[in-house]
Amino acid sequence: MHFLNLSTYLPKQCGIATFSKDLRDNLTRLGEQVSVLAVSDPYYTYDYPEEVSHVIQQQSRDDYIRAASAVNKNSDIDLVIVQHEYGIYGGNDGDYLLEFTSRLTKPYTVVSHTALPCPSANQRAVLSELCRKAEAVVAMTKNSADLLSRIYRVPQKKVYIIHHGVPAFTSKDRRSLKQEYGFAGRELVTTFGLIGPGKGIEIGIMALKELIVKHSNKNLLYLIVGRTHPMLIKHEGERYREMLYNLISSSGLQDHVKFINKFLEPEELGAYLHMTDIYLSPYPNKDQAISGTLAFALGCGRAIVSTPYTYALEMLSQGQRGLVAADATPEALAELLDRVLSEPGLKNLLENGAARLGEKIKWPYIAKQYASLAEGVLESKIAI
Repeated sequence: MHFLNLSTYLPKQCGIATFSKDLRDNLTRLGEQVSVLAVSDPYYTYDYPEEVSHVIQQQSRDDYIRAASAVNKNSDIDLVIVQHEYGIYGGNDGDYLLEFTSRLTKPYTVVSHTALPCPSANQRAVLSELCRKAEAVVAMTKNSADLLSRIYRVPQKKVYIIHHGVPAFTSKDRRSLKQEYGFAGRELVTTFGLIGPGKGIEIGIMALKELIVKHSNKNLLYLIVGRTHPMLIKHEGERYREMLYNLISSSGLQDHVKFINKFLEPEELGAYLHMTDIYLSPYPNKDQAISGTLAFALGCGRAIVSTPYTYALEMLSQGQRGLVAADATPEALAELLDRVLSEPGLKNLLENGAARLGEKIKWPYIAKQYASLAEGVLESKIAI
């Protein structure tokens, strides 16, 4: 099969771009052909790889129309995969995307990265219309599948649940990695991802402050791994990161918090996760539908402590994959971090539980599900 994936794409630094690259690489390993229609933006010029056959400028309505025409004329393309996330397409709530799909004569599927529980009227209308014409819609959790059916009126028979994929990281020894990276003898709590308001890192910092006195013998270190989001830098610079620096300084935590200020390639990211003792996911937004970073932590079999947002509640619901706080406060997170630090048996239990689920969501397995779904879609189109 020949797929065309519509989304942002590396080297643009965003979660959907990384997801799309991983999906493309793993479908290719299965013998499928995948080209990319990349959504770019007006602030940067990207040196896209050869699989990017066309580029849409995010805010150019005409680009969406021209792209649809070009795709329709390409007889090699069997199926278009549309990655949907609020904010990556132009127009009002991304409605320029409908200029593309309304003209598309190829069958397409939608991968829904966020189904808002309380959308505006136009947000609901855009996603509903996008899904109405799709042959199938992928949700990454049961909760998202329910919202798509209940709020966006997508027929249940059209919705398929395929989890967020994670790389098949090579497992490495924690102690050896700590020695290699200069963290020998330290107990590592880690958060990674693009940095910006809404990530809750300040909650994590203040939770650490609650623990320092009790666990001073463990030499705690909070690793904050990742660059500030490029779009945030463009609009307001490093204001958020500077606020975090000031918070660390005023709290006397300079020796207990370290920033790794870069966008990590998969191999190095895997190393940071495998040396981690507790992965902390401090999102304050309870409606956070998907977290690729939490999925990555599961894929590496880490003990996880999280705030109570939608994705964490579903993925960690059994209590043996991670602990979810009662609310998104430093005190609630500190209480759970304390439990894991104080109970080695609990830490081992959580790591083993996370690893079991992590095996089921690694990209080679997830890519097979996408290929199977596409095969079913195309077979039904031929039958008609």
